[in-house]
Amino acid sequence: MTSDSDRPGGEAFSEDDERQMLGAIERWLEREVRPQVRALEHADAYPTEMVGQMQAFGLFGATIAPEYGGLGMPTLTYARIVARMSEVWMSLPGVFSSHLMMAAAVQRFGTEAQKRSFLPRFASGELRGGLALTEPDCGTDLQAIRTRAVRDGDQYVINGSKTWITNSVEGSCLALLVKTDPSAEPRHRGMSLFVVEKGKGFHVTRRLEKLGYKGIDTGAFVLEDFRVPASNLIGGEEGHGFHHTVAGLELGRINIAARGVGLAKAALDDSVRYAQQRKTFGKPIGQHQAIQLKLAEMATRCEAARLLTEAAARAYDRGERCDMEAGMAKYFASEAALENSIEAMRIHGAYGYSKEFPVERYFRDAPLLCIGEGTNEIQRIIIARQLLARNPV
Repeated sequence: MTSDSDRPGGEAFSEDDERQMLGAIERWLEREVRPQVRALEHADAYPTEMVGQMQAFGLFGATIAPEYGGLGMPTLTYARIVARMSEVWMSLPGVFSSHLMMAAAVQRFGTEAQKRSFLPRFASGELRGGLALTEPDCGTDLQAIRTRAVRDGDQYVINGSKTWITNSVEGSCLALLVKTDPSAEPRHRGMSLFVVEKGKGFHVTRRLEKLGYKGIDTGAFVLEDFRVPASNLIGGEEGHGFHHTVAGLELGRINIAARGVGLAKAALDDSVRYAQQRKTFGKPIGQHQAIQLKLAEMATRCEAARLLTEAAARAYDRGERCDMEAGMAKYFASEAALENSIEAMRIHGAYGYSKEFPVERYFRDAPLLCIGEGTNEIQRIIIARQLLARNPV
């Protein structure tokens, strides 16, 4: 458990600030984003101009504390913004969400010198990146990573590879999970987390093509005798990387849940609208009981997902341990997005299968949410273990 002082957010960002920010983002989404989504998404083109506009909004510093140049936004506000953006294009908040997970690791666990060095540049968007965990032979089992960092004077020499890393192609900085003591038992005690900027020995090997979640870059890279200053070891001590990473995944899972809320609502809204326009047997399909049952279930899933996500965000803002709450929100909201996307396609019929309408995009985007930041199978295990731990007999 961490204290409130370790958390982003707090009194620095008022309810009036939230209303103004959400209003400005709403106008921007409708004016600048929605008209371009289909073309950018189908081309799998990086939204450079939109990234610059998000930078101008201050979103790369959304949850970074004001003393380090950020907005000091509560996680609850951040989740609402992510959900609203995901209604229009789920890929877009992924650009700054992974970045903020990197920033959270530095803000919560970094030394004061590291905070002063990196957080202002993260907040301004001068440095953009994400969290580099996954390797070709290890995804969910983070303790099995092989990327190795060896101390050499006042530097570490790193060798290894990472894959499925958001912002690794277009970004310039990453929080990199490595092994500093491969023989440590238990294995997690041999892991450390570094902030690294791209440079000599850092080679991006490919940009991965995906079923959905288009536009945002997802890449693979290799580190060959890549040198990083010892001062970039988060917290200044080896062996804490696994803890730093797992704690950061709480925020990541709230982010995934918020995207699920947005995607589920987009599928619902499109379906409600279409059900009142499309007619069969002489009346709108929304007047047929079969369609009404689908809409009712979709709406209920949306509301339940939103409430779970906001409850997890509030717990995070209070400084409470919330891996169970974040896991519940991520699990339910992502499944809600998947179910709603399928039902939206059924309601739209052939039009739902057409690239001319966004429903097919929802159908392709939703499965990622059930996989990212820990599969939903893992979430259920986390929920059960925490449930037992919090209720001993």
